[in-house]
Parts: sequence; C-alpha cells; structure tokens
Amino acid sequence: MLATLLHGDHDIRLEEVNDPQLSTGGDAIVRVVASCVCGSDLWGYRGVTPTPKPKRIGHEFVGIVEQVGGEVSTIKVGDFVIAPFYDCDMTCVNCLNGISSSCLHGGWWGADDRLGGFADGGQGELVRVPHADGTLVATPGQPDAALIPSLLTLADVMGTGHHAAKSAGVTAGSTVVVVGDGAVGLCAVLAARRLGASRIVAMSRNPARQAVAKEFGATDIVELRGEEGIAAIKQMFDGVGADCVLECVGTQESMDQAIRSTRPGGMVGYVGVPNGGAEFPIRTLFGNNIGVRGGVAPVRGYIDELLPEVLSGAIEPGKVFDLELPLAEVSEAYLAMDERRAIKVLLRP
Repeated sequence: MLATLLHGDHDIRLEEVNDPQLSTGGDAIVRVVASCVCGSDLWGYRGVTPTPKPKRIGHEFVGIVEQVGGEVSTIKVGDFVIAPFYDCDMTCVNCLNGISSSCLHGGWWGADDRLGGFADGGQGELVRVPHADGTLVATPGQPDAALIPSLLTLADVMGTGHHAAKSAGVTAGSTVVVVGDGAVGLCAVLAARRLGASRIVAMSRNPARQAVAKEFGATDIVELRGEEGIAAIKQMFDGVGADCVLECVGTQESMDQAIRSTRPGGMVGYVGVPNGGAEFPIRTLFGNNIGVRGGVAPVRGYIDELLPEVLSGAIEPGKVFDLELPLAEVSEAYLAMDERRAIKVLLRP
C-alpha cells in the first residue's frame, strides 16, 4: 500500500510499504476514506522537532473497516469509523477518568503499539488499529459524502477546540478570546459559540480565516499582536481582559498573549502543541489568580457528544478544510500548510 513518511526538514514522501496485518485479536484494519495534515505535523516538517530516521505520519482519519480480530465485539466489517488521534482502550483508569489521551495501554499512530504490533500512520491507504473496540467510533450507517470533512474533524481539531473551551470553563454568557486562527483555533470559536459564550474574539490577521471565524460565531476580530493586542483585548473587556482565553498555537508568544489577555480570576484553556519554548509565568498567574488548564485533548471522549450535531448539521466544523488533494500530492499538502496558503488540507487516498 501507499503511505506517507517524514524523512526530515521539508522532506515528505509517499512510499510503498507493507500492508498491515491483524496480530492481536483486538485490532482492526481500516481502509482510509479521508485523512488530513495537522498543524502539529508541521513541527517535524519544519525541523523544529528532529526526525532522526524516516517515520510514518498522520494521526487523523476516517474510513471503512475491512477486517477485525476475533476479540473485537463492537466494531464490525463495513462500519464507517472515526479514529481519534491516538489509540486507547477506554477501559483503563485514565480512560474512565475522562483522559483517554493518557490511556495506560494506548499509543500513537505511526509507531509500534504496546501489544507488539504496529499502528500505521493515518496518511496512507490502510491503518491497523489496536484496541479497535475502544479507539474506533462507528457512525450509524454510512454517512453522506458531504459530512465526511466534518466527521474527520472529530478525529482531532473539533474535539481539541472543544477541549480548550471546556478547560477554560466557557459557559453561557462567557466572554472568550481565541489565540490562534488555525483549524484548532477556528474550531475553538465554534466550540465557544456552542457552549453559549456571549462574546467571542478571534485573534487573526488573515482575511480568509477571519471569514471562517465569523461564520463559526466570532463576534469580534482583533488583528493586533503583542502589547498592542493585549491592550486591545483589555479595552474591549472593562480594562481587565476576558473571562476565558483559548490558546491554540503552542508558542511562548501565543501563551503570553493568552495569559495577559485573561482577566484576574479568569481561566486559560491551552491545547496548542508546545514547540519547546513555551513556559508559564508563575508570578503573573499567581498575582492575578489566573487559572491554566488543558493539554493533550482527550477527543475520543468528546466524539459521542459532538457526533449527533455533526450528523444533524447543527455544527459544520468541516469548513476548516479549504483545500482537498489526492494522497499522491501529499507533499503539496504540507507545503500549502507550511506557507499558510491553506487552513487545513484534506487528503483522499
């Protein structure tokens, strides 16, 4: 089969690899219908995260189940399934506590699993899924083709944006600022609207992304950054800042922007994958009673909540995909994301 491998700085290749095989009894083979490139994939692509040897890549996919192991009981051949960006069993103590992204027996796509098998990267034609009963979520019947982009967001970006909003405590009447206008930031805007925020500010300087933010529920756009951006936010909210700020980038600058845009007693929800330099200013947090909560989003646990609204059309997070390419053009997909010519690229094998 064909699969994507990251070889190093700006070196992404589509190559022939071995087809996956069932090996543990509790696994499944899924034929990918759609996958995508994530902003976090760019850390390795840009060389920020080193790649000492070629590795399989891609952690968001939906597809059709082709085979299941003898111990699989809830997933069957022919199911259309959503795979979160990690493998989990949904039975360990961490999963039961709502943090399936820290599953004691789980792992990550494109790597060896803890059962002695290999979990293929999502940017390929086939994926072996460990813990199929826990990891995969089957839709009720075969979804309409128009829903596939939105269903794909439940693998990561919509659930991650939702986690930022939940972590920050967004509720009816909250004032919210979203730092980051990538797919996660835009989904965080949508999540904040869904949770009843009264005012949502999207910090963006990109007209196309501003348009999506407004469609998703942003009431205001702030293009300024740094001290000017912080001053603009404070001026909008009684001179003190917003109730909830959602950090969706992962840099030191974005974290500083988020924390200093939060009112005393407010909360920051952070989900941006750290690029290695972000740190918390403890004195600022302490002096202003600002809370910080977030991390790797346990999106598997959010799928059941969000899926009915995607199927009904109540929310359409798939609008973050503004470019679709065949898997054969995966290198162009990465380049478009890297150059910010696309918000998020959907790949069709």
